[in-house]
Amino acid sequence: MKKKNSKDPHKKSPMRLKKIAFYFLLFTACFLLSCNSTYVSKKRGYFKIDFPARQYVKFNRPGFPYSFEYPAYAAITQDSTYFDETPENPYWININFPQFNGEIFLSYKVIGGKTIYKVKTATGSYRDSLGTNVYDKLVNDAFSLTNKNNVVSSSIKDSLIETENGVSGIFFKVGGNAATAKQFFLTDTTKNFIRGALYFDVTPNVDSLRIVQDFLQTDMEHLINTFQWKSN
Repeated sequence: MKKKNSKDPHKKSPMRLKKIAFYFLLFTACFLLSCNSTYVSKKRGYFKIDFPARQYVKFNRPGFPYSFEYPAYAAITQDSTYFDETPENPYWININFPQFNGEIFLSYKVIGGKTIYKVKTATGSYRDSLGTNVYDKLVNDAFSLTNKNNVVSSSIKDSLIETENGVSGIFFKVGGNAATAKQFFLTDTTKNFIRGALYFDVTPNVDSLRIVQDFLQTDMEHLINTFQWKSN
């Protein structure tokens, strides 16, 4: 009598199962490697900006102590408040660029004139104090306001301004994600002092704003080169 084979012919041995698993993993690895390609990071894209053709008009409002040329695609408004403070005279204006969501703030001061300064008290609060616009202090304030960008700026470069109209001053270029990347001040050192700063009503991002800043810098330079003090 023959002994009956107890092995199931359909049942796979442990060794055979290991081989099947090995070949399956090998095939999967080869497949994945053949599908992989070199990774190349994509640069972040920004909307294309169509810039207007340059054309300038003259600002020569009666009673103002200065005149200049500004872009025809901008609008001038009276500055009734400056960071929640009332301007000390009516010659503070804004040059608005609604298509870029930006503005050039122009703040004018009379050298030797009276103004209200914020003075810090011993308790840490501030009080108003009547002071005099001393020329050296106005210049120092302009540098101090620019240097406030040091926290986020990568560089601050200043260059001397001397125009054919006898106007002098300093132009500041602030690198990095600064709120005011382009600033300047102009003066005759004896009576008139004006400070200009380009602001955008957006979160500062140097990559997205640089092309607009560079475009408007040319307009700021034209403003400076055509700027004149009026004789009273």
